[in-house]
Amino acid sequence: MRLAKFLAHAGVASRRAAEGIVREGRVTVGSEIVLDPARDVDEASGVRVDGAPVNIEAEHVVYLVNKPAGVVSTAKDTHGRRVVTELVDAGLRLYPVGRLDADTTGLILLTNDGELANRLMHPRHEVPRTYVAKVHGGFVKNRALERLREGVELDDGRTAPAQVRQVRPGVLELTIREGRKRKVKRMCEAVGHRVLSLRRVAFGPLELGRLPEGQARKLTPREVRALRGVAGPPKLPRSPRRA
Repeated sequence: MRLAKFLAHAGVASRRAAEGIVREGRVTVGSEIVLDPARDVDEASGVRVDGAPVNIEAEHVVYLVNKPAGVVSTAKDTHGRRVVTELVDAGLRLYPVGRLDADTTGLILLTNDGELANRLMHPRHEVPRTYVAKVHGGFVKNRALERLREGVELDDGRTAPAQVRQVRPGVLELTIREGRKRKVKRMCEAVGHRVLSLRRVAFGPLELGRLPEGQARKLTPREVRALRGVAGPPKLPRSPRRA
């Protein structure tokens, strides 16, 4: 198995992120630093990341977490802030699927299945994410709502159309299918309504429901199957070229 794929299957990171970890010189095989993500390895190769041994977990799991404000969506934080992985006591190495800003609350997934995480976050699968945003200025006029539905121009390009409804004056529910940095906040600002608070309430087929803030629950096999359904099929290995 290729090194990057091995790291993804072990839950270290998505395959793309694992390739970056390898190229940064953080991975050793045996006693050798390896910089090639395509290096062939197996369980007996002695793979380590930052000196810690890496093994493929026997079971892949997915947890749904209700992230509080102030918790960062990473496995580690150099500034000593609380990280989202601390909210799950699973005895496994878990990593977040995508990110939420530190001040954004709500649904985030943690898993040790790097391959699934990579598929869920890949732009081609357009997995929907639903947010509830409380915005400055109170009632949002229809023209601003229509602009959000049609797509607005941001500094990194025009957004795809969003599903938007005003739950009550100054509170919007938005469903988007692309994951740009701070996208919902920037969209709302672009139509004249700064976001005061933001909570993610759904990801693909999963809803946050009544899970208390700061709590987590393990997904059922049925929920994992539904999640895999929206993530698209696994990427098949390339067939060897014929001479």
